[in-house]
Amino acid sequence: MTEGAGLAVQLVEVKADEADLRLDRWFKRRYPAVSFGNLARLLRTGQVRLDGKRVEPGKRVSAGQIVRIPPMDSVDIDTTPREFRRTDARAEEKLRASVLYRNDNILAIDKPAGLAVQGGTGTVQHLDAMLDALRFDAEERPRLVHRLDKDTSGVLLLARTVGAARELGEMFRIGRARKTYWALVVGVPQPSHGRIELPLSKKLHAGREAMMAGEDDGRPAITTYVVIDSAADSAAWVALRPLTGRTHQLRVHMAAHGTPILGDGKYGGQKAFLAGFGKKLHLHAWSIELPQAKGRSLRIEAPPPPEMVEDLERLGFSYKDGARDLRRELGRMLDEL
Repeated sequence: MTEGAGLAVQLVEVKADEADLRLDRWFKRRYPAVSFGNLARLLRTGQVRLDGKRVEPGKRVSAGQIVRIPPMDSVDIDTTPREFRRTDARAEEKLRASVLYRNDNILAIDKPAGLAVQGGTGTVQHLDAMLDALRFDAEERPRLVHRLDKDTSGVLLLARTVGAARELGEMFRIGRARKTYWALVVGVPQPSHGRIELPLSKKLHAGREAMMAGEDDGRPAITTYVVIDSAADSAAWVALRPLTGRTHQLRVHMAAHGTPILGDGKYGGQKAFLAGFGKKLHLHAWSIELPQAKGRSLRIEAPPPPEMVEDLERLGFSYKDGARDLRRELGRMLDEL
């Protein structure tokens, strides 16, 4: 629906599967060429409005609301609707093959390392742009309810309805969704199991944005860990459980503990590398456990990628034994920390 023809103002209706998105996220999906700064300027000057009103970028939209879009010749906007833009069919097929679990409310995939969850500067392909490939029989587009770093592999959970997104979001917020990661670290954490409590804050470091540990203005961050096995003093295979959900939390905490995750040069520097093991980040989201009715829980696991299994075995660790025999013991130990 438009207010005129040609290069005119557009009035775009928010769809049901877009409900509860922040307005800036809604714009990112519909018009990826519009930067956040550009959108903020358009909102500030009243060129973009929601139901005729001026709003902030963080305002959440509802189904049926109308977003005013300024004339296309006045701002760099990709006018092609997202559902008609070309996508990589092979990438989408691979994404569908990565599904670990699916019911009417949730869907879990085994995200490969190297796939960004959301777009950013220089990021052409990302999960958020391909979520329609995971719609299956649902009327709504799946929604992200948590994040994994681009270089982290493993279980990523999606909500298939607005209601499920709210419920899962609350579970993650209050810590009822339990996530367990596996990592290879350089050095051996001491003691062999413990709890790391270091606040984290976002700072500029060497001209780049990074998370810093132990800052006075940092937000509380807690990680528990258990050493599964070690190779002399050179490396260890550890299970990690974040009790808070800060950006890069596990990476910063392990580096601050003196045992950076293998391949994590950003936070571990040169100490994060071992000869012959390359520069790939060795961090894998192994499982997510969700509370269910009658005291039961739903546990979703993703096996580590072949290259991580290969490196585990090169260090003398047995992945199969760890997955089969240590699962219950690791869970118990992490719960007690």
